[in-house]
Amino acid sequence: MDARLNYFASPTAGKAFKHFMAVGKVLKESPLPAALQELVALRVSQINGCAVCLDMHTKEAAAAGESAVRLALVAAWREATVFTEAERAALELAERATRIADGAGGVGDDVWARVTEHYDEEQLTALVLLVSFMNTVNRLNVITQQPAGDYQVGQFH
Repeated sequence: MDARLNYFASPTAGKAFKHFMAVGKVLKESPLPAALQELVALRVSQINGCAVCLDMHTKEAAAAGESAVRLALVAAWREATVFTEAERAALELAERATRIADGAGGVGDDVWARVTEHYDEEQLTALVLLVSFMNTVNRLNVITQQPAGDYQVGQFH
């Protein structure tokens, strides 16, 4: 499958993606645990059907030591016993924030209260930015049908 647009050949995309890469770097350096960032990126990408992001974040998470079982169960985090309460709260926030347009009610006070039990304000800021960032990147990739499968760990770092 070929992508509809070649972002790497576009001067406009090149300029814009410098900023996207900078945002990604800031998020990676945030106090939000790296493993949690990968789990959240996976869940958002699953919901949005972004194959290239699933490819990237699955490989990055595995390289960082995340287990195959936990990676496989991200889509069923509610029923899975392998996630901590803090991870479950973050995954719920990510899911609700991603499904705003689905009539899911957005991020209610109950969800926000659960996530604030586990993360401080700086971590919450990073989490909200990460979810928003992943939704943006997912949409860029899904709209242009970016192919998946060839990502190499660390390719964009």
